[in-house]
Amino acid sequence: MVVDLSFRTALTVDVIAWIVLGLVIGWRQARMPVERLTGEGWFSKIRTWESGGRIYRRVVLIHRWKDLIPDAGTWFGGLSKRRLPSDADGGMARFVAECQRAERTHLGQVLALPLFAVWNPSDLFWWNVGFALVGNLPCWLIARFNRARISSILMRKGV
Repeated sequence: MVVDLSFRTALTVDVIAWIVLGLVIGWRQARMPVERLTGEGWFSKIRTWESGGRIYRRVVLIHRWKDLIPDAGTWFGGLSKRRLPSDADGGMARFVAECQRAERTHLGQVLALPLFAVWNPSDLFWWNVGFALVGNLPCWLIARFNRARISSILMRKGV
């Protein structure tokens, strides 16, 4: 902890920081051109072991709980990932890109965690780690599952 704040003040700063970070990261990702979301970087590359998303069904039973999580994909003019778009006019390819956008958004929020070490005592910092993981990991998993699944379908179709 670099800045010494009372527990109540640190908690207030945490709440404000999470809201601001969520909005800023979401807004910034929403402004990213779709063309930049089609590349396969080291981290974003769909791996063979993901089996077209089947690993997420088997290991974390994603199909049982994914519909319980709200979709904020439309907040900044993005695409809702609640329903699969038609393949006409590249709708499914756009869906894949939007899933990658969601992955980046939620990963970005988790990667912001070191910032919270600046003003939080260690116990409150670890609560923030838990909050970041509980709040973002399920969303990241859903986006990854959807992208792996749809990418697999598009590859079979030769798109």
